Amino acid sequence: MTTVDAYLERIGAERPDMLDLDALARLQHAHLVAVPFENLDVFHRVPVSVDQDVVLAKIIGGRGGWCFENNGAFAWLLEQLGFRAMRIGAAVLIDGPNTVIDHHTIEVQLETAYLVDVGFGDSFSRPLDLNRAGPQNGGKAPFEFIASPQGTTLAEHEDGVPVAKFRFKRVAHELADFAQASQRLSDDAEAHWRRWPFATRLLGDGADRVTLLADRLKLRRGDVTEETEVAEADWNDALWEWFRMRPPE
Repeated sequence: MTTVDAYLERIGAERPDMLDLDALARLQHAHLVAVPFENLDVFHRVPVSVDQDVVLAKIIGGRGGWCFENNGAFAWLLEQLGFRAMRIGAAVLIDGPNTVIDHHTIEVQLETAYLVDVGFGDSFSRPLDLNRAGPQNGGKAPFEFIASPQGTTLAEHEDGVPVAKFRFKRVAHELADFAQASQRLSDDAEAHWRRWPFATRLLGDGADRVTLLADRLKLRRGDVTEETEVAEADWNDALWEWFRMRPPE
């Protein structure tokens, strides 16, 4: 079995017959369902890597990861399948103004350019048209691109108001270019990556999602989100039940 075939098997997807928007959307959604966005290595102080072979082995082997790993692997898969994929660096704006690259996202060129991301947690779950003005369906909510001299901002509409998520410039990067950002975030003891463990992934065909936090499990089905307390002694069992993962040793 080739690495590409193993990857497709991991996410439960078939090799596409055509490299079109429908195929890209199916692959993105399959990845978001199968591969968690999680920080277990960072939380447990296990070194994380931006080496392509290491990242692929981790994802194909049954784990998830953060943006440098999930998007780092997914960009590789898209390239191997024949898509024109470009790695992009972005500055996360969730906690306020920021000009430092600390996120890896992906641009894919089809009949027009699309933004694709499988490494930003509870975010958009379908390709977004980079050349389209105004809100567009991102799965869980409308998303919109806002241009500025500093770059393009991805905003999610929350109660009808666009809220900035990250800003990027459409400049090509290699996975290794994110090594410094990955190390800096891993070493930041005050960041949420280091303070508590989490894992999250999509469920099924829609925007339903399961999220395991340090002390509770959140299940979003439609417009309803239920939270259940998870005791420390039961955390590993919940991780296995919902994500088929064990904490790193």
